[in-house]
Amino acid sequence: MTEETPGFEEKPDVPSGATPDDAEPKAAPDEGAAPAGDVSADAGLVAELDQVRTALGERTADLQRLQAEYQNYRRRVDRDRAAVKEIAIANLLTELLPVLDDIGRAREHGELVGGFKSVAESLETVAAKMGLQQFGKEGEPFDPTIHEALMHSYAPDVTETTCVAILQPGYRIGERTIRPARVAVAEPQPGAQTVKAEDAEETAAADDKESGGPDEG
Repeated sequence: MTEETPGFEEKPDVPSGATPDDAEPKAAPDEGAAPAGDVSADAGLVAELDQVRTALGERTADLQRLQAEYQNYRRRVDRDRAAVKEIAIANLLTELLPVLDDIGRAREHGELVGGFKSVAESLETVAAKMGLQQFGKEGEPFDPTIHEALMHSYAPDVTETTCVAILQPGYRIGERTIRPARVAVAEPQPGAQTVKAEDAEETAAADDKESGGPDEG
């Protein structure tokens, strides 16, 4: 039977080459506390994400601006192309107006017959398809924006300046006049309006006399 030495406590066996501290259990790390390295990494990712979003917004704005500029460029090119086409057509048809005038005079004199008639009508059809429109009629009011007065006279049967003869028809393409109608105009005779006004007053007075005048209250 062995005797225990007073004050001596037995210690667990320690492996050879290990310090006594290794034999003591280590405290578990606190699960609620995030390592400092993870916090800094998350902040770096957030900052990088913000930079990417900013760059994406800038590139999107650049793309939208370029798209708008391209659309404006296309519209401007289409508008210029249409204007150039209209000017070219107007120049061509302007050169053909003397031929159309000859055709009109030949028709008025009954000389538009045979093969010449067929060619003339074909030319007029092509000109109409290209947008050429003829205007100018007798009896319409004179408009200095579309009419050119070559002759002037007075007439008792008109109440305003009127085209009484079309000396040369006018032509337009759409709203663009390429030649005004050359006309002879007639104006009311001087004093005719005064005479008509006096006649109207006399007629009204005669009607009142025949009806006994206005009723007395």
